[in-house]
Amino acid sequence: MSIYLDNAATSFPKPEQVYLAIDHALRKIGVGPGRGGHKKGLEATRLVFETRETLAAFFGIGDSSRLVFTHSATEGLNLAVSGLLLPGDHVVSTTMEHNSLVRPLRRAMQGGVEVTWVDCDRQGFVDPHMVASAIRPQTRLIALSHCSNVTGTVQPVADIGLLARKAGVLFLVDAAQSAGVIPIDVRELNIDLLVVPGHKGLLGPQGTGILYVADDLELSPLMVGGTGGYSDTWRQPDAMPERYESGTLNTPGIAGLKAGVDFINGTGIDVIRERESLLSSYVVNGLRLIRGISLYGPENPRLHCGPVSFTVSGQDPAETGFLLDREYDICVRVGLHCAPDAHRTIGSHPAGTVRVSPGFFNTEKDIETFLDALRKIANAP
Repeated sequence: MSIYLDNAATSFPKPEQVYLAIDHALRKIGVGPGRGGHKKGLEATRLVFETRETLAAFFGIGDSSRLVFTHSATEGLNLAVSGLLLPGDHVVSTTMEHNSLVRPLRRAMQGGVEVTWVDCDRQGFVDPHMVASAIRPQTRLIALSHCSNVTGTVQPVADIGLLARKAGVLFLVDAAQSAGVIPIDVRELNIDLLVVPGHKGLLGPQGTGILYVADDLELSPLMVGGTGGYSDTWRQPDAMPERYESGTLNTPGIAGLKAGVDFINGTGIDVIRERESLLSSYVVNGLRLIRGISLYGPENPRLHCGPVSFTVSGQDPAETGFLLDREYDICVRVGLHCAPDAHRTIGSHPAGTVRVSPGFFNTEKDIETFLDALRKIANAP
């Protein structure tokens, strides 16, 4: 049986209740929300509303209508960036970002937006003082990831959110790797735009995600069309969340997403964080003892979340990953992980790294099996 250690890409397996919720939505509800006044349509609408309320409470969002369902974090980041920024605006970001944020910002630059990319250190950390120093009178937004998908580095978002608020600058956080593992309260962290995928730490299925838009903040829609209501006008509605939810929502996916968050609430996010930190520490401590291994990113579990990156001396990461998969049936991620600038920052470009990302359902035995396999691969003649 395969050992799955690629939870930074997609968490697997899911809690059993997630599978059951998706199956129920497909078999018993079967329709989209807001697309009919019949019982099934109302049941779908109620399910979506309850999920929105659950997620709003999970992230400290006072008004659940400010939470928009998306099909991915990438869609949420595109909506936030393209819907907010205008020519002449200035953005502060970092050199550790995923292409899901980098590419929308690069496209905005082609349209007259300026971006300052603040350098991070070799462990992937950004200094809040350097972020503050990059702020200009034209700065509209600070945008960065909460946790690196390459090194697992947890950024000081509380400090950065506070300095953004004092400077009157909006704050966007990409919580792709942290949501569901590290508690996030948008009010406490002064977050104006929060982007989260459903299929990673929230334990939901692919094709789900959310974007939180702060009160009194209006974005230009990324897409317009049918919203299930306001049908008597050709104009896109101003009301939230319909303004940003054109097209039929992924009701089965949303049902699974709610079940995933319910599992986290029932288990306790602190329990999940402690479990994943323990497994990541087990990986780091084991890798330290293997000859020829180079580790990247922070080794302190309090400053780390999830992914662990490493390379084997004299071996391309792609070869390491191939051998782990073919010879030992162990799933890891290799390469640049859609974050080439992050690899330039930590010194692993252009080959990238091998990334191991344990999840809540992994065991100590999984990690020991992985380490045993890697010892053989790294020390093979």
